[in-house]
Amino acid sequence: MRSAAAAPLRAWPALSAVGLLRLLGFALAGLAQAASIAWPSNGRPLWWLQLLSLAALVALLDWLRAEGAGWRRAGLHGWLFSTTWLTGSFWWLFISMHTYGGLAAPLAALAVVALAAALGLYYAVACAWFVVRGPRGAPGGALVFAALWTLAELVRGSWFTGFPWGAGGYAHVDGPLAAWAPWIGVYGIGAVAALVAALGVLVRPTRPMEVAVAAMLSAGALTAPHFATAPAGTGASSGTLQVALLQGNIPQDEKFIPGGGIDIALRWYGEQLRDARASLVVTPETALPLLPQQLPAGYLEAIQARYAQGTQAAIVGLPLGGQGTYRNAVLGFRPGAAAQPYSYSKHHLVPFGEFIPPGFRWFIDMMSIPLGDFARGGLAQAPFAWQGQRIAPNICYEDLFGDEIGANFKDEATAPTILLNVSNIAWFGNTVAIDQHLAISRMRALEFARPMVRATNTGATVVIDAEGRVTHALPRLTRGVLEATVEGRSGLTPFARWVAPFGLWPLWIAAFAIVAVAFALRRKG
Repeated sequence: MRSAAAAPLRAWPALSAVGLLRLLGFALAGLAQAASIAWPSNGRPLWWLQLLSLAALVALLDWLRAEGAGWRRAGLHGWLFSTTWLTGSFWWLFISMHTYGGLAAPLAALAVVALAAALGLYYAVACAWFVVRGPRGAPGGALVFAALWTLAELVRGSWFTGFPWGAGGYAHVDGPLAAWAPWIGVYGIGAVAALVAALGVLVRPTRPMEVAVAAMLSAGALTAPHFATAPAGTGASSGTLQVALLQGNIPQDEKFIPGGGIDIALRWYGEQLRDARASLVVTPETALPLLPQQLPAGYLEAIQARYAQGTQAAIVGLPLGGQGTYRNAVLGFRPGAAAQPYSYSKHHLVPFGEFIPPGFRWFIDMMSIPLGDFARGGLAQAPFAWQGQRIAPNICYEDLFGDEIGANFKDEATAPTILLNVSNIAWFGNTVAIDQHLAISRMRALEFARPMVRATNTGATVVIDAEGRVTHALPRLTRGVLEATVEGRSGLTPFARWVAPFGLWPLWIAAFAIVAVAFALRRKG
């Protein structure tokens, strides 16, 4: 006689095969999400792949819901998707920790996956809520999924200083949803993308009204911003400026070596700053890898004297400070300001790279990365005014935070006319990190209808116009000077108008409201 336990044992192989297939689906969908931000072979963002990835996620979650999965099972599957996606997005952190930091390869790989897994918990919660509490069908289910997705993205971009690298909206800088950027920004685009993807999966063909509503919402999401009219004056020209962007291509493993990268950097950047003929000359982040007091005698004074008169100005990246307090900064030199150069200090610091989170000193001590606990600069620091333009610098991954850049746009009369990013991402080698960062900068240009000028150590050194198009570029991993004419812009986009006073709170409130209403209706029903 067969035991009662035999039936589930006999069913286990079939269930195991289905379960493994589903796990593979979640993992592949996550990898597709990562690849959509910058395709590995050419670095291009693929907006359609991002939509397909989200659609696959929704379909797999709906499959779990049809089986009556609980929150643990749903959350674990969503966690697999998000951990795979995020690991695939910033796997290149391994290079900085292992190749340049000297951390053992297994530990470096574990650290990358651990970071992705920790950040992926936000999406795990969103997936669990959608499966257990979300309404079925469209548009209700699609709206709730989009709201939950947006909340997870916002949490990742803000909690514990935030690390929103690889947010889904960046895949759309070249797609039809890019037209939403000056209205609702990258997180709004991510929400619209999630809505469109979910509508296509959750709509029930047997319900004509549901099909009609879903079709109208999808059509509106894809076309509405193309017919909207921006406020008068948005994107008006504020004149042109000739720029020279310096790309030193100093290898990261030599950058802080006396007699090696330090001497090369001081010599090459010094020569370019001396001989340049453009109206504005810009170096990358920490192009001069020494504190002012550590520079050769008279070095910085020579740069000040060079730009103290005439018709040229320069913005130079270097660390500032002393006696244990340091800042990642740029100095601006222009005629009439020799005694007191312009200064911008980085506001949004990189965890583990520029400050050590409490309790993680042991981890930093395992690597040989030059690290200081940097002090933060203020939010919305004054722009660098030159030849009728107001140039707002940001340093390295600061341009991930559009709401913080938006704080500069509270007053249209003093708002930046040109955005400037100075970076050194040689830490991550010749990888998609360069392409991903370029997409981030392009999104900022779209959000604020401002050109974005980028001076980097190894790439991408480019000029991006106010429509988010790359108009001039240097080949990556080469030493050279990019000369271009940049047209500044004035006026405020709708995104700039609301993000400046309120930050991202309107998106938080809208997403929370959708989830709360859906929860209340479910309880009432």
